[in-house]
Amino acid sequence: MIDIKDKNALITGSSRGIGQQIAKGLAERGCNIIVHGRTKENCLKTLELLKSYNVKLYSVYGELSNEEHVNHLIKKVQNLDINVDILYNNAAIMTPYKADFWAHSWEDWLESMKVNVFAVYSLSSAFIPAMIENGYGRVINLISGIKDQPELLPYSVSKWAVIKLTKDLAIKLENTGVRINSLDPGWLSTDLGGEHADHPVEVVLPGALAPVFIENNGPNGESFSGTDQN
Repeated sequence: MIDIKDKNALITGSSRGIGQQIAKGLAERGCNIIVHGRTKENCLKTLELLKSYNVKLYSVYGELSNEEHVNHLIKKVQNLDINVDILYNNAAIMTPYKADFWAHSWEDWLESMKVNVFAVYSLSSAFIPAMIENGYGRVINLISGIKDQPELLPYSVSKWAVIKLTKDLAIKLENTGVRINSLDPGWLSTDLGGEHADHPVEVVLPGALAPVFIENNGPNGESFSGTDQN
């Protein structure tokens, strides 16, 4: 198993929910954590949660729905002057459920794509080249197993786009020490998943960490399950 002690991980949307659990799981294994939330205040709870671990903690904040804001966020991370060894593109939005599934507006589609796909691409393009140069990197893009619900089409389609993005980028990472894979966390009780989900959010561990511990020649462009505990 790959040793991640003293590696640095950036987890978008780690102020709560799945991202917060991933941050906790990585910190327990000695990984330094860059917490991200929409605002500085949103990051405080996760920072408090992690302070008992013997790791370095950082926080950055910013919206992912605007290209200028994403670029500013990237600059904040770069100004930390540390390598980003592990990137979890976890943050996502779900536009409102539309019983009239023909009523999704172009704005619904665009907002979903900006946060769930465009930001993933921008963050990947910002940090993967340095990973390649350093000979090590793990990028994990969160997807969704949601299906047969046209009432949530902008969200579900954006998550399928992330699968395609992951697979197509993977081909460029062959013969490098960088692996990019997707993670379906399952239907979990979070602000996005709702209270009627199949599992509590804590179930995402340790399965969500599996894509980090693969070898440098391991799975690439594949999909992992957060509820797989093996």
